[in-house]
Amino acid sequence: MSEQIAVGNAVANAAPRGTLVKLIIFSVCLGVAPLTSYFVSLKYIWSGNSTFAAITAVAAANIVLVTYIVLSLLEDRSRPHKEPETKKNR
Repeated sequence: MSEQIAVGNAVANAAPRGTLVKLIIFSVCLGVAPLTSYFVSLKYIWSGNSTFAAITAVAAANIVLVTYIVLSLLEDRSRPHKEPETKKNR
């Protein structure tokens, strides 16, 4: 019986599907955005100056990271917090 309760608690505490999808999307963006911004800015914006292209790539990575953190904080605030279930609440 206690195993069923433990499984139920694990399922209840699992991350929602949207959160995992968001994590995967931002992980891909964290890999793609800096590389893309580096090579695009190297060729079209900075005319071969690799230092400025690298700074552009670092800025792109930081933008993706800060965006993920802000969206995660906003998502955490929007979720109502449940009180822990006690014997009185059952």
